[in-house]
Amino acid sequence: MQQYHDEARAIIRLSVPVFIAQIAQTSMGFVDTVMAGGYSATDMAAVAVASSIWMPAILFGIGLLMAMVPMIAQLNGASKATAIPFQFQQGLHMALLLSIPIGLILYKAGFIINLMDVEAALTEKTIGYLHAVIWAVPAFLVFQSIRNLCEGMSLTIPAMVIGFIGLAANIPLNWMFVYGKLGAPELGGVGCGVATALVYWIMAILMALYVTVSKKLSGLQLFASLYAPALKEQIRLFRLGFPVAASLFFEVTLFAAIAILIAPLGSITVAAHQVAINFSTMIFMLPMSLGVAVSIRVGHLLGKRTTEGAGNSAKIGIWLGVSTAVITALLTVWLRDPIIALYSDNPDVATLASSLMLLAAVYQITDAIQVVAAGALRGYKDMRAIFQRTLIAYWGLGLPLGYVLGVTDWLVPAMGAHGFWIGIIIGLSSAAVLLGLRLRWLRQQSPEFQLAMSER
Repeated sequence: MQQYHDEARAIIRLSVPVFIAQIAQTSMGFVDTVMAGGYSATDMAAVAVASSIWMPAILFGIGLLMAMVPMIAQLNGASKATAIPFQFQQGLHMALLLSIPIGLILYKAGFIINLMDVEAALTEKTIGYLHAVIWAVPAFLVFQSIRNLCEGMSLTIPAMVIGFIGLAANIPLNWMFVYGKLGAPELGGVGCGVATALVYWIMAILMALYVTVSKKLSGLQLFASLYAPALKEQIRLFRLGFPVAASLFFEVTLFAAIAILIAPLGSITVAAHQVAINFSTMIFMLPMSLGVAVSIRVGHLLGKRTTEGAGNSAKIGIWLGVSTAVITALLTVWLRDPIIALYSDNPDVATLASSLMLLAAVYQITDAIQVVAAGALRGYKDMRAIFQRTLIAYWGLGLPLGYVLGVTDWLVPAMGAHGFWIGIIIGLSSAAVLLGLRLRWLRQQSPEFQLAMSER
């Protein structure tokens, strides 16, 4: 029991700073929305539309780089510190290489926006925001690479501290560039993109300074030798990271597609859906942080060639996720009406959002299982399993069934937004079952098989 207790403490100690860092990062998006909304409704809409393009693009890059965490954690656990600088620098090279295609996509995103048939002023401001935020891409990905190094070394506090510094800088920079204060140009919603770019450069520079001066990382001598991009290692990193990036993309686009399909159902339905999904996203950060922590612990323990410890870490992580989800689900049911009141005072929106929040409470448990199981599988470097199972769960089951239940009479009379939310529950529950079964199967394999998989 002491072993389980110690492992649970280790997971919680790693996950809390990750959770706080994610809150800080999400709050930056909230600040952008508030600042742009204070300038004009068109500018706020432009930021929202631009974010729906910018976030999936950058999340794909983040997903590719997430393979660094278990790789470095395993090297750390195996006491192979001399190999970490090479691995880290290869991640930096990939971050810079990824900046090129992601930047080009954002630069040419006007083509996508023109297909949406929105008003000219909104189109202009949206494209302006995207062109400004292009400059954030290399900084964001470099920051993520250094963060992955720190997390692979079980150091999750630096990203938390620097995340809050970024949030603190984001507020005055938004104020300056949105409203034209202190000699800055008045750019409206486009100013949010400028502020975002500046903030991520500040965060990237601070993370670089941290790893340079940190006593905990000084023994690694990260830049004592400089390594050129190694094609074989770049391919390996891409091969491991692509399934994670794709699974993140599947999940993000699932919710984006549902938002688009719900739009024709009317403004009340859209507003209620937005309230419920926004709150659910905030809650999701708790199990997601546990998933990151479990990925670090499993990779570290496999590096120490402790397969039993890695399996126990995965099991404890899932139990922590389920326990947390039960608490948040009960709080969601109990406090849903005052929570909704923070978003809207429209009684029709509140009534519909209240019923959607009940469905949100249902899927929090399965959502916790799937995200922690995915984190454990990343620790084992079983990335392909995550890709295959999330594709089936989200796009093979969740979205099609949500559409059938929401807008057709094929199975039952059209359920509107409730049908789509039942589709979300089906998708996340399917992912939980498929990923959970894969993790269970993997833990039942011989230690030699588990170590061979983790050393790919």
